[in-house]
Amino acid sequence: MTAPPAPRWAVYFAPQLDHPLWRAGCAWLGRDAAVASDRGPAPAQRDEPWRYGFHATLKAPFRLSSGQDAAELDRALSALSRRHPAFLIPSLEVSTLADFVALRPAEALPRDHPLWQLADACVVELDPFRAPASSAEQARRAASATDAAALERLQRWGYPHVLEGWRFHMTLSNSLPPGTQREACLQQARAHFAPVLATLPLRCADLCLFKQSAPDDAFVIERRYPLA
Repeated sequence: MTAPPAPRWAVYFAPQLDHPLWRAGCAWLGRDAAVASDRGPAPAQRDEPWRYGFHATLKAPFRLSSGQDAAELDRALSALSRRHPAFLIPSLEVSTLADFVALRPAEALPRDHPLWQLADACVVELDPFRAPASSAEQARRAASATDAAALERLQRWGYPHVLEGWRFHMTLSNSLPPGTQREACLQQARAHFAPVLATLPLRCADLCLFKQSAPDDAFVIERRYPLA
């Protein structure tokens, strides 16, 4: 009898559940990743971010390596989170990244910003828990690597957009061709998020562990780890 596929885990930033940005993001994607039973249909052009939930990637999805288990990952995340203080997220705006629509910092993020430092720590310190990606996952991620340095990061860390290649973003759409389709999604997203982005500050108060139990499942929030 074939063993069930191992779950995938990911470490993300996600707004607090009572923050207006979390509610706006969940409404935009059509799903609340904090509610496992919330599996409504994805809006048009958003089924990819729908599957992953409203988030910004700190440690891209991975399966546990041999000899590691969820309890050890839990302990590592608890220790890592206690070493990093909470901080304010920079002001965000709706923009594009490559060929998709996303929430991104309104100004360039310095390399020494605590947000970038936290992302680096998640990539490096949690890497012993990461099993090598499948050949299909490798090929899919390699397609987004734009240069030799990105391919080197893919080989070393399992994902090309890490460390100096990392860009904070909260994905809002699938890949869209240039032209009216992408521009329409961009304008719709700007109108949807404008009331929220103009109001409250946004804190990074914890790390979020997301879990995908099976390949066709959506990611859900497994646990939050408060920062110092």
